[in-house]
Amino acid sequence: MKVVIFAGGLGTRISEETEVRPKPMVEIGGRPIIWHIMKMYSRHGFNDFIVCLGYKGFVIKEYFMNYFLHNADLTVDLKNNNVTFHNNHSESFKVTLVDTGLNTKTAGRLQAVKSYLNNEPFLLTYGDGVSDVDISALVKFHREHGKVATVTAVQLEARFGGMDVNGDGLVTDFREKVKDEGKWINGGFFVLQPEVFNYFDGNMLDTMWEDEPLEKLTANKQLVAYRHTGFWKCMDALRDKIELEKLWQTGKAKWKTW
Repeated sequence: MKVVIFAGGLGTRISEETEVRPKPMVEIGGRPIIWHIMKMYSRHGFNDFIVCLGYKGFVIKEYFMNYFLHNADLTVDLKNNNVTFHNNHSESFKVTLVDTGLNTKTAGRLQAVKSYLNNEPFLLTYGDGVSDVDISALVKFHREHGKVATVTAVQLEARFGGMDVNGDGLVTDFREKVKDEGKWINGGFFVLQPEVFNYFDGNMLDTMWEDEPLEKLTANKQLVAYRHTGFWKCMDALRDKIELEKLWQTGKAKWKTW
């Protein structure tokens, strides 16, 4: 199965990093977050990627075109115009990089890569989220229920703690930051049948994947949630990048399953 990654957004909420590069190229532990995502999939045998490019897509193209240059020691022989790579770290990735437009919304980006999917089931996720979700189990779950689409559902950790207070002002319960166990959100990591494109109506350039297509799938009872209660983190803002970097540097990066 091929893996489609949304990587074309402007990343305005982390503009400190995205002024010079697209958000999927923001580094965690010296590697772009898109590399971490690919490693997660590769761990489960999924190595064929289709990357939906947009904002500063040439930066992503340059990274993969010069992968050895970025990840190896080298000797440059200027006299003979030869380059010798040493200790290069290759991957099993096959990466198709598709320019899906600067301002195209997510449904339009997915529609733009349809021809690369060969009318086969495929995986889809965002270029800014990491998790320890068991992708093999996710795919197995999808195949068993027989619906068109599976979304990984996750629970957010509260940004603030909470407490219960009685009528006299006495605190009866105090809780530090915990997951909101009453609310599930879209965590990405989709598994989709090719029939998903039947839920695309005309030109989808200005349509979010999260709006009309997913709403139609839900109305037709063709969207099933795979509940993931483990680690999940979206690099939405600078504070998230700092948190992910700290986890990586302290050996607590739970998404590192490879």
